[in-house]
Amino acid sequence: MVVTALNSGMRNGEVLSLKWKNIDLKHGFILLDTTKNGERREIPINSTLMSVFQRVQRRLDVPYVFFDNAGNPYKDVRKSFDTACRKAGIKDFHFHDLRHTFASHLVMAGVDLVAVKELLGHKTLTMTLRYAHLAPSHKVKAVDTLDKSMNPESTIQKLYNREEK
Repeated sequence: MVVTALNSGMRNGEVLSLKWKNIDLKHGFILLDTTKNGERREIPINSTLMSVFQRVQRRLDVPYVFFDNAGNPYKDVRKSFDTACRKAGIKDFHFHDLRHTFASHLVMAGVDLVAVKELLGHKTLTMTLRYAHLAPSHKVKAVDTLDKSMNPESTIQKLYNREEK
């Protein structure tokens, strides 16, 4: 479930209620018919998520991807998720934070905000911006890129200084 959330940006409820009929492994996408904002959303399946879906135990009598021993979809994974985080030494992290992580990593990898907005199913870029947090190192890289483009001599000087050492 965690890998699914991290690689799809799906909301907690979307992951918990995910059914096999909404997953097209042949064409590589998840189709969410009813989302929080009332619109359909198509989410591409990357190779990591494809591998997860291919390994998940499937029961013909259960339509859900993630289910309990009785074949019912999980209602809440908060306790299990909190326990897993505690055992991993992760503090102050919630299942919904996986959605933020998805968005942030996409932005830091250079994916444009409109694409991130569509993947998350947001109606506005303003909402997407609340999700797309950048790591400090990414901000440093961004201003360094600016420095290199505006001050090529600075870049040449840095290279020259490295070669002297």
